[in-house]
Amino acid sequence: MVLLGNKPVEVDFIVSDITILQVDAIVNAANSYLQHGGGVAGVIARKGGPEIQKESDEYVRKFGPVKPGEVAVTSAGKLPARYIIHTVGPIGDKPENDEIMESCFKNILKKSDELKLRSLALPFVGTGIFGYPLERFVVVAIKSLNDYFCNYSGTIEKVIFCDIDAQKVKYFESRFSKIC
Repeated sequence: MVLLGNKPVEVDFIVSDITILQVDAIVNAANSYLQHGGGVAGVIARKGGPEIQKESDEYVRKFGPVKPGEVAVTSAGKLPARYIIHTVGPIGDKPENDEIMESCFKNILKKSDELKLRSLALPFVGTGIFGYPLERFVVVAIKSLNDYFCNYSGTIEKVIFCDIDAQKVKYFESRFSKIC
């Protein structure tokens, strides 16, 4: 556990299936059309039930595809969370993708505050089937969280980074440090 900012925000790193966590929101690593077929998105849609895909389809019909770095919110269906914050992360190993990842974090945290959430769980967005390097994800995550929570006064009390791969979780946790 790490605490960030003047109003402490707890940051935890756990090896788990994100769909079983008791948090206000889980983050989904989505594609622009919110078609939840594989990876974390597929697991979330299967375990959460068909209403997640239905709400996602309605969102895209109403607002259009979600741009990289942006977010969309649906209910969590049958999952223990209240919401799913879908974000479209970077694809591949390109330096310009760091800006997209920064936008993902900024928009996830901003939306969490807008929804007055106290807790959220994030997968390692983009580092699986989308091919964004874990090392760059970790660097961007550390910077983004420290920047956002440095002088924080919002509602978020706990952020959990979660993956089923223990090596990824251990790697991230070992590199996470307080800069603020």
